[in-house]
Amino acid sequence: MTHMLQCLTAEGEILKDVSIDLSEAELIKAYQTMVLTRTLDTKMVALQRQGRIGFYLPSYGEEACSVGSALGVSNNDWFFPAYREQGAMLLKGVTLNFIISHLRGSVEDEHKGRSLPGLFGCSSKRFVPPSAPVGTQISHAVGTAFASKLLDDKVGTIVYFGDGATSSNDFHAGLNFAGVYKTPTVFFCKNNQWAISTHVNSQTSSQGIAVKAQAYGFNGVLVDGNDVLAVYLATKIAMENARAGRGPTLIEALTYRLSSHSTSDDNSRYQDQIEYKKWLNKDPIARFRKYLNNAGIWTVEYEQELQEKSNRQISEAIAQVESSPMPSVDTLITDVYSEIPSALRADFEDIRNV
Repeated sequence: MTHMLQCLTAEGEILKDVSIDLSEAELIKAYQTMVLTRTLDTKMVALQRQGRIGFYLPSYGEEACSVGSALGVSNNDWFFPAYREQGAMLLKGVTLNFIISHLRGSVEDEHKGRSLPGLFGCSSKRFVPPSAPVGTQISHAVGTAFASKLLDDKVGTIVYFGDGATSSNDFHAGLNFAGVYKTPTVFFCKNNQWAISTHVNSQTSSQGIAVKAQAYGFNGVLVDGNDVLAVYLATKIAMENARAGRGPTLIEALTYRLSSHSTSDDNSRYQDQIEYKKWLNKDPIARFRKYLNNAGIWTVEYEQELQEKSNRQISEAIAQVESSPMPSVDTLITDVYSEIPSALRADFEDIRNV
């Protein structure tokens, strides 16, 4: 198995010979975003159970992957998310209102209520929306990176996917193309060990995911996906190499999904509870909190204030979004037709009269 990059021990102690160039403000922002992401998950699952949104994909246990990787990506780079990059979006300035509007499909939703909840991007922050078919964003990301190389604009592209996507055609086609043309692409595999109810052992007989990069002629890096600083460091180096023309990198972030795949799933039916409890003790937020405490940055009072602030921010965003109207019927053709086609006008009138 490939050596796994780590920066923090289980007790939050920084390992010897590890140098992190993040300021105290950046460390605090990362922690705040991880906590906000988890609080958002809790509240959105509750909203779905109450019938106030239709569907949600939580990221409980994977916050270090999303937030840590986004820390290592510049604002000029392109993001191609998968299903649960809420943390990366929040870190890069996407608002709670934007995210919740999408989940509800209200008038402020950039996708006008036409996208499956959770499959969303943000054009102003360079997050490209994915599609429901697993892994298709990989080919799109490589194509965008190839265009950047042709333009020589020094812009990198990061694409997220799970361990299940490594069995898709797009994974192999994307990595092969990137390796041949040395595109400025960072492939970020969140190996949370479950593709819904299919364990990673049923996806591959390789010793992990990172080693697969060797077949395509570039480097693979295995990183502790519950160590936010290690994820940051691995992603930062990979993105710098991409922008400098040194080609792609495959990052495998080893983590565990501590929630159901979605609100339509019951993880207790297939996840081993002994294994689950073992990973629960590796909680990435608790680990980072120990580091901040050791550094004299975190206090119990600060934690209480942060939780209260997160709850308040999300509750206020929910109230604002739920008071907003839904998109008008005419938006069904926005970005598709310049005006309602004659063949559809009668249908539109029928919908308006409902």
